[in-house]
Amino acid sequence: MNHLDALIDALRKLPGVGVKSAQRMAFHLLQHDRAGAQQLSRALDEAVQSIRHCRRCHTFTDDDLCSVCRDDSRDARQLCVVETPADQAALERTGSYHGYYYVLMGRISPLDGIGASALGAPGLLARSTEAGVEEVILATSFTAEGEATAHVLAESLRSRGLKVTRLARGVPAGSELEYVDLSTIAHALVDRR
Repeated sequence: MNHLDALIDALRKLPGVGVKSAQRMAFHLLQHDRAGAQQLSRALDEAVQSIRHCRRCHTFTDDDLCSVCRDDSRDARQLCVVETPADQAALERTGSYHGYYYVLMGRISPLDGIGASALGAPGLLARSTEAGVEEVILATSFTAEGEATAHVLAESLRSRGLKVTRLARGVPAGSELEYVDLSTIAHALVDRR
């Protein structure tokens, strides 16, 4: 395999990038932005060498503890469980949650051989029983795997006497009912307030 093919193959490893997109990226970087290609290469190398998991919440960080876990002004009574660092970042962007997080780095998927212990559930259980935690908010996705993950975790957490809540789901703001899927409408009706 030549260097160009190796570059295209490496770019195809990114989610949502097929052969044509990978070729366009490779050709663009080589033809129009070699400095950008070198910057990308350095940034990837440095990230792979430096970024690790926060020892407390399991998200990505350059330090032993991430910036959220180091923030003493956050509400220690709430612990929000998310699937990925991207989910955590999305919740942070809302500006409406001020507690701490635990990042699973995935979700239960029996077909792929991923169970609760592979997700770090023991670490979550230990973290959720630390002093001050009163509520664990399960913010997993509403896919079959996300729902299964929330169910398994809720059972384990409730057995330890913790208050467990789940993100609400419903009709997106600005949408018209006729275009919303039936499952979302049904859940919005059941979970109405």
